[in-house]
Amino acid sequence: MLDLTADARTLTAELVDTESVSGGERPLADAVESALSRLPHLIVERDGDAIVARTELGRQRRVVLAGHIDTVPVVGNVPSRTEGGRLYGCGASDMKSGVAVQLRLAASVPEPTHDVTYVFYDCEEVDAERNGLRRLARNLPERLLGDFAVLLEPTGGVIEGGCQGTMRVEVVSRGERAHSARSWMGRNAVHGAGPILDVLREYSPRRPVVDGLEYREGLNAVFITGGVAGNVIPDECTVTVNYRFAPDITSLDAEQHLRELFQGFDVRVTDSASPARPGLDDPAAAEFVSSVGGGEVRAKLGWTDVARMAELGVPAVNYGPGEPTLAHTREEWVSLDAVAEAEERMTAWLTGTG
Repeated sequence: MLDLTADARTLTAELVDTESVSGGERPLADAVESALSRLPHLIVERDGDAIVARTELGRQRRVVLAGHIDTVPVVGNVPSRTEGGRLYGCGASDMKSGVAVQLRLAASVPEPTHDVTYVFYDCEEVDAERNGLRRLARNLPERLLGDFAVLLEPTGGVIEGGCQGTMRVEVVSRGERAHSARSWMGRNAVHGAGPILDVLREYSPRRPVVDGLEYREGLNAVFITGGVAGNVIPDECTVTVNYRFAPDITSLDAEQHLRELFQGFDVRVTDSASPARPGLDDPAAAEFVSSVGGGEVRAKLGWTDVARMAELGVPAVNYGPGEPTLAHTREEWVSLDAVAEAEERMTAWLTGTG
């Protein structure tokens, strides 16, 4: 049973010690639902292993605080341990420390200055089709609506605006199969992939400024496959390319750009997720940046579910105590001081004392 009277540091350890690899979140989802259902100021609903709890105080604005409860697979890093002011364990940074802050706010701020919707969802670390926030957007879209949203993803305690889009494409070089002893009778598709790699080597990624924030794009090969046997000239070679693009262009723009870059080759889109603009001109976002971030904000270099909120018309930012560079590592950890600071700042914001 989760103890929501404990501070966020203690609660983070409780959450880490409850294993919740993607697809196996049920025990933690049950614990979250049980703990929130005991709070009389919240209305609690469940969809699969996603929990939505909300206040209904008739405030002028509604804010959404969201975080995923799943982690990548455990690698001997559960249960948690504490050393030198750091809490080590699977999900400590990404993002059970952020979830702990959410739970503490839900319990300790019964009358916030804004109505609040707290969303705890499953399967963020796996294929987009399984994403719990995506399912909620389909099944209970009205529960995700608000004037502003915060994803408590790991940001090192700095507000990160918007997010990049991401696209994976397969760029295919074709040849003609032949026996390797008579290679001149065929055409080697692996050799033919050279121009694809030349494009990648010579590419200069953009660094556009969007709504005052600088984003850094990237275009990189992440896989290359070709060949069927050690004595056969391959007739096909596939280079899988990942494009991380800024939110000043759409997914359609990104696809067109890639097709132009790799003109003459077959280009197949295998995965795509739209970006999100920072939306910092929204009054609720500006208030959050001033109160919680002290005016400091940077671009989110990666994709998060702020994009899903943006699709619903809800401006959103990322802010959490975890350190993003530690996410998914064996020695993942979070600073306990950072967790306490995030709880303090978010409490001040929701109570209007920040």
